Amino acid sequence: MSLRVVFMGTPDFAVPTLAEIVGQGHEIVAVYTREPAAAGRGMDLKPSPVHRMAERFGLPVFTPKTLRTEEAAETFRSLDADVAVVVAYGMILPKAILEAPHLGCLNLHASLLPRWRGAAPIQRAIMAGDKETGVAVMKMEEGLDTGPVAMVEKSAIAPDMTAGELHDKLMVLGADLMVRALAALSRGGLSFTPQPEEGVTYAHKLKNEDARIDWSKPAQAVHDHIRGLSPFPGAFFTADFGKGQERVKILKTMPGKGSGEAGTLLDGDGSVSCGDGAVRLLQVQRAGKGPVAFDEFLRGVRIGPGARFS
Repeated sequence: MSLRVVFMGTPDFAVPTLAEIVGQGHEIVAVYTREPAAAGRGMDLKPSPVHRMAERFGLPVFTPKTLRTEEAAETFRSLDADVAVVVAYGMILPKAILEAPHLGCLNLHASLLPRWRGAAPIQRAIMAGDKETGVAVMKMEEGLDTGPVAMVEKSAIAPDMTAGELHDKLMVLGADLMVRALAALSRGGLSFTPQPEEGVTYAHKLKNEDARIDWSKPAQAVHDHIRGLSPFPGAFFTADFGKGQERVKILKTMPGKGSGEAGTLLDGDGSVSCGDGAVRLLQVQRAGKGPVAFDEFLRGVRIGPGARFS
């Protein structure tokens, strides 16, 4: 049986789920997404990835600034939806919205709840050195990712996997999981299990200071930090290449050789000493330039072994 679905999502991560729901024959009565944002050099208003996909399918799109007005609630209720599917929408749903669909609101979350509730579960899982994560379909309630869970799909995190690679893997797994959940829901066979009280962690929103590399940490922690922020926003260090302090992002590393004072470039191959051990820089990016291999980066700056990164 097909369902009347309101889809609520914004970034690339949500696009495969929208496409899969359409492909399964459910009726998308509306798509809610964040309003177009200024982007690019001209700062032109750019619709979200979900907005663009919805227009390709000819679906009605809503971009309210807030859902906390009676007008917004009445508009939502008038859609007479069976279920709302929420994937990285970017706005908190008030009680009036949560209670409007006949069968509730389902959220696709990129972690194995209750670990990594919150805004940045993919990055935080890698930064913490987790070996496994996954996606979960949860029934939404007013708390932050606290609702009961219906289905999960686990995924290993490889030792060198970046946040970008894990993002792309989980968005495909998540799309498949959500359409399976909707199929069960349409048959009346979707059951929910309350989240355990043990093991709760929070994936706090990333701030600029989270991206600075702390070379005093062990090499494994530095490696996990870098890959957890690659390619965006990118973990960074600062150094003086002759024109004052400059910020450089590191996008890819591997175990390095040698030891020394934390943050010291040890050799021409890109090994940098950490609090314990060293990491080897493989790919970096200077401000305003594209990513390059570290040896190519070295040819463009006046530094060598002994240089200090902070």
